Amino acid sequence: MEDLSNYRKSYEKDSLTEDNIPEDPINLFQKWFYEADASGVGEANAMTVATFGKDGFPKSRVVLLKKFDEMGFVFYTNYDSEKGNAIAANPHVCLSFFWPILERQVIIKGIVEKVADNISDNYFGSRPHGSQLGAAVSDQSQVIPSREFLEKKLAALEKEYENSEVPRPQNWGGYLVRPVEVEFWQGRPNRLHDRIRYHVQEDFNWKIDRLAP
Repeated sequence: MEDLSNYRKSYEKDSLTEDNIPEDPINLFQKWFYEADASGVGEANAMTVATFGKDGFPKSRVVLLKKFDEMGFVFYTNYDSEKGNAIAANPHVCLSFFWPILERQVIIKGIVEKVADNISDNYFGSRPHGSQLGAAVSDQSQVIPSREFLEKKLAALEKEYENSEVPRPQNWGGYLVRPVEVEFWQGRPNRLHDRIRYHVQEDFNWKIDRLAP
């Protein structure tokens, strides 16, 4: 067994206090996101999406955030994938971002809904041609016989759409995660980390609490 008990570091880069945060978590997320992007963290929009599978197990995977605003957080995927089926059965999900260079993470609990078809159409149309073909060729999460099988399907589609636009597959599109709780975590010395939680209230205002580390 590998002993990792000595893997430690001291978190000392910043603090998070009630006197320097906005009333709305989206505004704080925006600030942190662009600070992470400017820090050179690499794919600051990479986030973990956790769902509850039909088998009763939670499952997490990394996807890319493509938009955020006061409504919530948008990502795109195959609706018939494992996560798509999990979301259809239970729309309660958790998103998380970890930006180690800034010693920060953000955890978002939310409820998922599909975005409008025209929004998915517009985003799909903005993707590189190869990415469009990849979305069309892949029956995401399904068992396939080999890599060669996938590449043959791709070659056939490349020929079919060599001189034409690739239509968005009807089972591929965007999800909007409407947040109900957003927690901001800032690493601090001696493991006394700052944890600030925003929780939405019935009047749609946000209640702010500090959590013990």
